[in-house]
Amino acid sequence: MSIAIYTLTSGLHDEKVVGSVTKEFLSSLHIDYDFKDGEYSDYGTHSLDLIYVRTGGAEGIFRRLLPDLLTKSGRPFYLLTSGKSNSLAASMEILSYLRQEGYKGEIIHGSADYISKRICLLEKANEAKQLLNGCRLGIIGKPSDWLISSNADKNKVKELLNIDLIDIPMQELLDEINGTPLEEQQEQAPTEAIRKALPGAYQIYQALRKVVHRHALQGFTIRCFDLLSTVRNTGCLALAKFNSEGIIAGCEGDVPAMLSMKMAQSLTGVSGFQANPASIDPETGEMLFAHCTIPFNIVERYEFDTHFESGIGVGIRGYMKEGPVTIFKVSGNLSRSFIEEGELVRNQAKPDLCRTQQVIRLSDPSMTSYFLTAPIGNHHIILPGHHKEVLEQLIETL
Repeated sequence: MSIAIYTLTSGLHDEKVVGSVTKEFLSSLHIDYDFKDGEYSDYGTHSLDLIYVRTGGAEGIFRRLLPDLLTKSGRPFYLLTSGKSNSLAASMEILSYLRQEGYKGEIIHGSADYISKRICLLEKANEAKQLLNGCRLGIIGKPSDWLISSNADKNKVKELLNIDLIDIPMQELLDEINGTPLEEQQEQAPTEAIRKALPGAYQIYQALRKVVHRHALQGFTIRCFDLLSTVRNTGCLALAKFNSEGIIAGCEGDVPAMLSMKMAQSLTGVSGFQANPASIDPETGEMLFAHCTIPFNIVERYEFDTHFESGIGVGIRGYMKEGPVTIFKVSGNLSRSFIEEGELVRNQAKPDLCRTQQVIRLSDPSMTSYFLTAPIGNHHIILPGHHKEVLEQLIETL
């Protein structure tokens, strides 16, 4: 992972003067980079490739280079300019040409501080997209019957993210569960019923590990409510463990939620809390989100309970640190997204809701209108910290 800066220079300008400006300008950015003075042989192989338009008059050179650059990289073109020697004017002409030809691009220009921050943001988004490239995500069973809008366009997902969505029959998992022995667990449980359910919850986890390994998955979503009627237990504990181990694990066969979790993980290192809103106050921007599982690696502590709707198995009540959070969701064809920041103001543990409960206040209360007028399904992903800017940048790369 690295940044490369490729130069684009007109022969009409004095090389000594241009070289002096180049040294001063690039030094002011305080970033690590590989300098490629007019050499484009490895263009497209870095986390971020920048074309430093050093002078005016370089437009024709770029047009001659373009066919070769297009074969090396399918990314947008990022034109870096200091503004000296008519470099900004040349960059504008180049970007105009790119847009006429149907290609994406951006001029990176401004103060040294702005340019540096912009470059770092672009690098992080591009690194995330590279991490997503070639991922295999499993759909174990179909989406739950009530998730009538939570399918995905496999072709679009493959085209835009190069992620393969793999259909896996629920029966494959059930067969693995039946073939996995029960083992006694030493973990403490608050009730005798939960203590008795723990071996079965770990049995589901071990069976899922075999399925994940067999299909070489980096994540999955599971039609988990089927486990209630077939094995009289839940996948909540297994999902909490997988997510904390770096394998995306989503509930109810919700494919857009799984994609959102994987995209979030590529940027932040954690998959986030898949939850649905239980109540909304449009005037204050305060919302209550809840679900029966949460990754162990994003909570300060957790405890076992039963699964809320069924009252059986093992559910997870996790307590995430209060403070900044980001709410994120993409649609199944990646044409829409929702990203908003807020504050986790408190965790709660009411008995009449899914076990992990978070009260979040949106930074902009007016954004509650999205949930009431144009939501992307019901499940959304809650991430610790504020990540709106970099998530928006990742979406921009699609």
